[in-house]
Amino acid sequence: MNYLAIVVAAVAAYIFSAIYYTALSKPWMKAAEIKKSRKPKTPWLPFVIAAVADLVMAWMLAGVVGHLGQVNVKNAVLSGAFIWFGFVLTTVAVNYAFAGRKPLLTVIDTGHWLGALLLIGAIIGLFGV
Repeated sequence: MNYLAIVVAAVAAYIFSAIYYTALSKPWMKAAEIKKSRKPKTPWLPFVIAAVADLVMAWMLAGVVGHLGQVNVKNAVLSGAFIWFGFVLTTVAVNYAFAGRKPLLTVIDTGHWLGALLLIGAIIGLFGV
């Protein structure tokens, strides 16, 4: 495995997430029904979890793409899209539906994961595994 590609992809996904959720912070907070006055006990913890999740996601996508045999941007991006459609979109949609979350929250959060997986795939495809 190309661990440099995995780390670069994870960092890029983390930066993408920061930009994405900064741009959509107001509609996301409204859809998630989060009030600004709410202060978590450990405000840094979600950022650590997000960084670890991005790293694991990049590592797993590199593994999936490596099993294809032909590592290139097209295959890696398509793999990211298929994984998003088959696992991320479906899981989030079901969980949010049962939790009674607003549809807009599903759109925003799954859109984020689609962007992250496509970016991770592109980087893995460029660097190779």
